[in-house]
Amino acid sequence: MTSPGVRELAVALAERGNRVLIWDRPNCGSSDVCFTGPSESQMQADVLADLLRQLDMGPAVIAGGSGGARVSLLTAAKHRDVTAGLAMWWISGGVFGLMTLGVHYCSGSLKAAWNGTMQDVANLPEWAEVIASNPGNRDIFLAQDQEEFLATMERWMAVYCPRDDALIPGLEDSEALALDVPTLVFRSGASDYNHTRATSESLAKLLPSARLVEPPWPDTEWNDRSSARPGGAGEGLFVGWPKLAPILHDWAQEAL
Repeated sequence: MTSPGVRELAVALAERGNRVLIWDRPNCGSSDVCFTGPSESQMQADVLADLLRQLDMGPAVIAGGSGGARVSLLTAAKHRDVTAGLAMWWISGGVFGLMTLGVHYCSGSLKAAWNGTMQDVANLPEWAEVIASNPGNRDIFLAQDQEEFLATMERWMAVYCPRDDALIPGLEDSEALALDVPTLVFRSGASDYNHTRATSESLAKLLPSARLVEPPWPDTEWNDRSSARPGGAGEGLFVGWPKLAPILHDWAQEAL
């Protein structure tokens, strides 16, 4: 929630009269780490659906970019009762993009657990933020059964293997075809090999009630934002997201 651009987008939407929820999904920010479920994204989608129910905020427009787009789509597909609409941008896809995700999210922890202990996993730089923000996460790591943790990392990693019948990891194309909620899909940049333009266009065709629109930023937005944060520092990937607010608001007013 602290990454520049996220709260600013939420404020811009709230100023237009919307009730807005932003959250740190499990394994990010200040939330607890969690290693259950068929995939990390599905586990996060299940948590989001429960959160919306507990806060009595459903059905809601569920929106997100990159990993958040995948979690939003899975939430809508698996938890129709909390979903009024869906909006997505920077949708991960393509052989390179998906295989990169599997390595990015799982390989470091898998190698540390395989060659060492859960203490070694907890000491990885990639988990430093979630432990610093929520010190109890270290105890959760240390309480993991090492063999079960390894099996989870392999299971989660395998979900990212490209499949002809599953454009989005963890979601069968048949499930996407059955998702009949109003959906806004922002076209990805031709220069973005992490979130390919073909993926965004194909997903818009799969979802029966989807509208494909151009994003409010240059084609090179993802690449520009990535290069502006060497080593994970800098202005952040999401600084342009407040530009989405008027488009999201006007679409929701019309479509819902």
